[in-house]
Amino acid sequence: MAKANLSVVIITKNEEDNMRDCLESVAWADEIVIVDSGSEDNTLAICKNYTDKILTNKDWKGFGYQKNLALQQATKDWVLSLDADERVTAALRTEIENKINNSADSAFAIPRQTYFLGQAMKHGGWWPDYVVRLFRRNTGVFSEDIVHERVLVNEPVRKLSTPLLHYSYTSLDQLMVKMNHYSSAGADKAYRQGKSSSLLKAIAKAKWTFFRAYFLRLGILDGQAGFIAAFSKAEETYYRYLKLSYLKKEHL
Repeated sequence: MAKANLSVVIITKNEEDNMRDCLESVAWADEIVIVDSGSEDNTLAICKNYTDKILTNKDWKGFGYQKNLALQQATKDWVLSLDADERVTAALRTEIENKINNSADSAFAIPRQTYFLGQAMKHGGWWPDYVVRLFRRNTGVFSEDIVHERVLVNEPVRKLSTPLLHYSYTSLDQLMVKMNHYSSAGADKAYRQGKSSSLLKAIAKAKWTFFRAYFLRLGILDGQAGFIAAFSKAEETYYRYLKLSYLKKEHL
């Protein structure tokens, strides 16, 4: 049996702080494909040290659309989808190579270990955060969602055991920026799906989000980071539903 080969696909924009560590962690792959949406920092200069397969698309239509562009540039048997703030460890590399060379399966979900303000999160819904990221190129495609896109496959999905490292929120400033971005994108996605909201609904959803993350999913056991994570998720939920209510009003 011929050795299977692997394409890593990554979408980027202004990721100079993350790019080198991300790319270094997958420099062993047979191919790295980058689709950038208009970086104004050193992201592309860093990427050019690792690959010449770089496409720029500034016509932003959402995460799913952009990742499908990257997937279309991939040429190898298997695809590993990464975000710039994720890292593949040596142990995960070994498991990936073993699976793509010896398994008859077509798709794998990888547990993701998220670091929130420098702390590895073990509760609150953060762990194990299984995400489908490894799949045979001809069996998967990304959903066309503006945000929270996912890999769609028609084959059974198996699970890997070694975690993918995810350095999602490294500072409070970054947390605030991402919270605003995701709440806006989430509101737009919900509006396109015909959903509606109100101030009362936004408050109720935010309260439930905090209660579920902090108490039901034991975020309280992650200490101060657990509280901040649960509170910020509740705040993002509140603004997402509030923004949705205003979108509906604007289009009446």
